Amino acid sequence: MTAAFRIALVLGPAGSAFATNFWTDGRYGATGGTILVLAMVVWTYGLIGLLDAIRPRAPRYAAVALPVFLYGAMGGAAFGFQGVFEDIFEQSTDTSLTALAEHPFAANLLLWLPGPVMPLSLLVLGVVLARTRLVPLWTAALLCAGAVAFPLSRIPRIDVIAYLADALLVVAFVAIVWRPITRATCLSQ
Repeated sequence: MTAAFRIALVLGPAGSAFATNFWTDGRYGATGGTILVLAMVVWTYGLIGLLDAIRPRAPRYAAVALPVFLYGAMGGAAFGFQGVFEDIFEQSTDTSLTALAEHPFAANLLLWLPGPVMPLSLLVLGVVLARTRLVPLWTAALLCAGAVAFPLSRIPRIDVIAYLADALLVVAFVAIVWRPITRATCLSQ
């Protein structure tokens, strides 16, 4: 995995964590939303590199995981854009949710379905990394814990759990890039 992919694997979740600092009543706002959108782009780039490194040990998983991660990251970006637009147009959460309810197809396809896909994808990634032994078990466990904590914080909008989820994900990805997965590592195990 190149240095650019490794850096992106840390900056993506770190950017997502930084965006959480801008929450106001569980909403990202214009600043947090912008940071979240950009973090999703960077994180996706890093995940592409990680999936490429995993491919020799789990080729079917890597093939399926990429489009799923892309859809999940799009959902994360959509929530970021929602925060930006709520702030720019001075819309309350209730007004925003009422407006979304008037467009159930778009809301479900762009927000409510892909929203849980990203943390679920991270959970599956943690399991795959543990099963293939590409990272230490504790690293995979941290990734899985962060993936589980993520929706537990975002759905009810609980700040303390959100910070914990973010920290777990950042530490997990730092640990993953600290011991880079290379093609030689994959083939020698």
